Amino acid sequence: MDQFGIKKLLESFDGKSGRVIVVVDYGNVDKWKESLRWKVGIKELAQIVKSFSKGSQFLRRFYYGSDYGPKDKSEILSEWCRAILEKARMNRFEVMTKRVKYIYNSANKYGFDKKCDLDVEMAVDLIKERDNYDTIILFSGDGDLMYAIRYLKSEYNKECFIFGARGHVGREIYDGLREGFVKDILYAEDFEYRLNRERRF
Repeated sequence: MDQFGIKKLLESFDGKSGRVIVVVDYGNVDKWKESLRWKVGIKELAQIVKSFSKGSQFLRRFYYGSDYGPKDKSEILSEWCRAILEKARMNRFEVMTKRVKYIYNSANKYGFDKKCDLDVEMAVDLIKERDNYDTIILFSGDGDLMYAIRYLKSEYNKECFIFGARGHVGREIYDGLREGFVKDILYAEDFEYRLNRERRF
């Protein structure tokens, strides 16, 4: 999609932006840098999100784990995690979070794996808030939410756009596009001029 196509797409949301919920799985978005070779900025992401959703802040939802380190009783967020969550709040996202788990793994050079899946929280929130939106914009290439997206389409006729990076879009999402419960897939590469936090004007 070229910049003209993006402009037309965003303009198409002008009349319905108050009824659009945006779900940002930032843990997934952050991994896009592996193939993009650039990093999606939170400020830049918020500007795109507000082009889709101009309604209440609770409809612009940012999901990311709170990392307190490997000590179970620690109450101090890691500096980088605190910075991410604070920046999301500053940019008027409704931040949804839970504690990151540290799981012992002798095969990992650090001695543990980190885990914080928020798929259940995202699915429940989409269903719980169904009366407040007509369209979903999902910033995640993870196919795990497709069961909930299919349900919301079949039972409540909710329209869903997936925003992902090429190489980071699950097969289940392409299946959803073919079956019709995913409206379209938008690719971060096409939006680099809007999303790259190090872009030059």
